[in-house]
Amino acid sequence: MNAFIVELKNQKGEVARIAEAIALKGIDITGFAGATIGDKGAVVLITNDEASTRKVLSEANASVREVEIVPAALDARPGSLAEATRRLADAGVNIEAAMPIGMAGEKVTVAFATSDPAKTRSVLGEAAVAGVRR
Repeated sequence: MNAFIVELKNQKGEVARIAEAIALKGIDITGFAGATIGDKGAVVLITNDEASTRKVLSEANASVREVEIVPAALDARPGSLAEATRRLADAGVNIEAAMPIGMAGEKVTVAFATSDPAKTRSVLGEAAVAGVRR
């Protein structure tokens, strides 16, 4: 499963422009996160149709990077994110994006987009959600 990291200007309507273009093609955005700093920002999108999303973003002349995500089920308690991210850092894995994508019971599923998806799966071990790899 892949996420799209879209660079945007930090101005009114930029997220709406991208979201509307995706919606017009009937694509469901199933995960979303974003932030700005200064005059730039980025949104991270997960959709139910990667091929169509890729085409829409290209047609919108968006500056975009597509990255594989590794979902991981973390305990819903203080410190679990800190522990997972420290393990990745200590293994030399850079986190490019992360977002919560679900919750079940006492677990929150976080989608990690990293510099090394295979190593991310290895480092996170049983927390990495099986069956979601590409």
